[in-house]
Amino acid sequence: MGKAPYMRLKGSQNLRQRLLLSTLSATPVMIEDIRADATWPGLRPHEVSFLRLLETISDDCSVEINETGTKLKYKPGVVMGGRRYVHDCGVTRSIGYFLEPLIVLGLFGKKPLSIRLRGITNDPKDPSVDTFRSTTLPILKQFGVPSEGLELKIESRGVAPKGGGEVVLSIPVVQNSLTAVTWIDEGMVKRIRGVTFSTRVTVQFERTMVHAARGIFNRLLPDVYIFTDHKAGTQAGESPGFGISLVAETTTGCYISADTAISFARGEDEGHIDDEKKELPAADDVGEQIASLLLAEIEQGGVVDSTHQGLLFLLCALCPEDVSKVRVGKLSPYGIETLRNIRDFLGVKFVIKPEPSTGTVILKCIGCGLKNLSRKIS
Repeated sequence: MGKAPYMRLKGSQNLRQRLLLSTLSATPVMIEDIRADATWPGLRPHEVSFLRLLETISDDCSVEINETGTKLKYKPGVVMGGRRYVHDCGVTRSIGYFLEPLIVLGLFGKKPLSIRLRGITNDPKDPSVDTFRSTTLPILKQFGVPSEGLELKIESRGVAPKGGGEVVLSIPVVQNSLTAVTWIDEGMVKRIRGVTFSTRVTVQFERTMVHAARGIFNRLLPDVYIFTDHKAGTQAGESPGFGISLVAETTTGCYISADTAISFARGEDEGHIDDEKKELPAADDVGEQIASLLLAEIEQGGVVDSTHQGLLFLLCALCPEDVSKVRVGKLSPYGIETLRNIRDFLGVKFVIKPEPSTGTVILKCIGCGLKNLSRKIS
């Protein structure tokens, strides 16, 4: 076989997604100028950790990083899958940062994947593990991913700065390929579910968030239930914090989510109590904000919320050579970048048609026909 040429890319933008698409399309990449002009140049700890994770679950994968961390050569291997993997995600980004690419890769492995991830389970930057469990996994089922073996167990929670959370992700392999979808009917919201959590603080924070969120939702529909998940002891991680994750389910099987987490992170040198009180929002404000954010996501329209646009487009592009058609609200910056990366790596272009009357956008594409060939020879 001839030596595959490296695709040359620049910058740190969407590094995680580029590495994911590189692996799926078996395209080696060379990424240069990674934060070359920054005060702290090169790869960040979570990016290096993600590369190590790719090495863990793949066979014959090659990673080369220069001394300053500003240049990376990545040659993808075969995703093996398997059980009993353990990966420490560190504390610079949450487990959610690692879950999205891991879920997609796991579908195209030789064997079903089961992996234990340790780190921060809930933070404001990445989707929480609750959102992955309630919203992301059901999206996969729309594309023909079997329910059996598709699971995310939250064994302990951890917030910034020290983490200490732990989850176990199980992903089945697709039998041959995904299933193309026509998914344009959002339906009407029929119920709202949610979960609040607290670690190393009083459970009163959770009760306050539930009361505040219900105060907004109960004016709109009766079927609202928000669970509480108070952790103590070893299940509470290393740092105190609290948060909430909400999901709206529609009559056509769409799941729209919003979440956040608040942690009592102290500064390295000075952690004056007065300063902390000023920085931390009140629990009732958090409950109201996330309830309002969920309503804003619903108002935008679309079959997924803005944080899941990238995953939706990626799954459509990986489908067989058949037409997939989906509806989303206003295109998010991450969604737009995903469309560009899909075009570059998979050669799949989407037809984008705005619908001014609803404020939504309909996207159509013909999938690249990615098949799980590794499973056939296992």
